[in-house]
Amino acid sequence: MRNVLGSQRPVAKHRTNGLVENVKTIIYAGLIAIGIRTFAFEPFNIPSGSMIPTLLVGDYLFVSKFSYGYSRFSLPLSPPFFSGRIFGSLPKRGDVAVFKLPRDTSTDYIKRIIGLPGDHVQMRGGHLFINNVEVPRQDEGRYTATGDGPPIIMERFLETLPNGVTHYILKESDNGPLDNTQDYLVPEGYVFAMGDNRDNSLDSRVLNAVGFIPVENLVGRAEFLFFSIDATSPWWQVWEWPFEIRWSRLFTGIH
Repeated sequence: MRNVLGSQRPVAKHRTNGLVENVKTIIYAGLIAIGIRTFAFEPFNIPSGSMIPTLLVGDYLFVSKFSYGYSRFSLPLSPPFFSGRIFGSLPKRGDVAVFKLPRDTSTDYIKRIIGLPGDHVQMRGGHLFINNVEVPRQDEGRYTATGDGPPIIMERFLETLPNGVTHYILKESDNGPLDNTQDYLVPEGYVFAMGDNRDNSLDSRVLNAVGFIPVENLVGRAEFLFFSIDATSPWWQVWEWPFEIRWSRLFTGIH
């Protein structure tokens, strides 16, 4: 009997200690996850086609929070603890960046950085000019964009920015509403961003919708895709899920 009673107490104590350790582990894991999300990498998904062909609807990516330093928008819920950026640095032309929409900082946008403070940016006849110099583009043939509606045939070009960064853009024509714009002078402390799907992107060219982006609003630089899915089938058709994953895009860098 003594052995039985003696065995019960350590078991109960062991269970209590095990529960405490499990709770500690969960708390530590949660704190580590919050720390990584706040200071290192944050996941985002792509809900629209404004960055096609670089980013597709259904792409999931990681954004490096440390690339441009930290602002209050680096923190969960964007508390107004401070203004400006800590350890801040400007993005480079060609970076694909996530930022808080200036007119609604609860909304995240992702575009390509085209203009830096002091730059002149303008569209003339569908061609991009930076500081009054045309940005060269090379014809790469046609591209078929698919989505909810019928397929759209567009022209694909390889654009080379002044710093040598190359990336693909799509054009439906060179006579769209945003193909001839004013000369934008990027103010100090701001950047200018555009979508790669040039004729289907609400971006800095529309001043009353996006406009110039305060450097403080930058969340981080898009680094790589960790998942991508073309979710065209109903969610309950689980047998279709493996065929909807874009396997070739998994764990690829963003350029």
